[in-house]
Amino acid sequence: MEMRRRIEPLNRFLATTTVSKHRLFVWIFPPTLPDHQLVAFARDDDSAFGILHSRLHEVWALELGTQLEDRPRYTPTTCFETFPFPKPTDSQREAIAVAARELNEHRNNWLNPPEWTREETLTFPGSVEGPWGCYVTDADERGIGTVRYRRRVPKDEQAANDLAKRTLTNLYNHMPAWLKQAHHKLDEAVFAAYGLSPSLSDEDILARLLDLNLREAAGERPA
Repeated sequence: MEMRRRIEPLNRFLATTTVSKHRLFVWIFPPTLPDHQLVAFARDDDSAFGILHSRLHEVWALELGTQLEDRPRYTPTTCFETFPFPKPTDSQREAIAVAARELNEHRNNWLNPPEWTREETLTFPGSVEGPWGCYVTDADERGIGTVRYRRRVPKDEQAANDLAKRTLTNLYNHMPAWLKQAHHKLDEAVFAAYGLSPSLSDEDILARLLDLNLREAAGERPA
């Protein structure tokens, strides 16, 4: 399958749900594979995470996507393939990446508070050619070694119950101040890469992105 071929070399890849109240992007790590309810992106760079999670892409996706009842549906052919990515300088790309990492770290700390979790290591035989290949150590001539997979788990039953309530949907339903600030910083970095003002209305954002889309289609934007 083409998707598996593209994500196999990556240590992580981006994904978003096809239908969701909030347009959220997350990192997926092997050996997890996406099913039909996820849209996977063969990108492992923080700047891609930041651009896709910006207000610019959200406005574009809401306009060009479809709906399932009252929930937006992300359709890759209209939401992603038509989206005109910016042409950032190295410093602009790094600013986006820094803001994206901060957003992801803040969210992960909320989802799995260190005081509620502990780390455990799963150990079992595995092949470097198998789905756990990137976690195999001490492989022999056949490529068979020991999988050592570290993961965080609830420290006790109470923590497990509390963690079950900590989902990204619940987080974005409440949208605490720290999350708003993290997205604001990210948006500022992404808008700067486009040479646009973060104060633009949704209508103006769509107009600017459509212009870029048409210029790309006509071959007028440099690679």
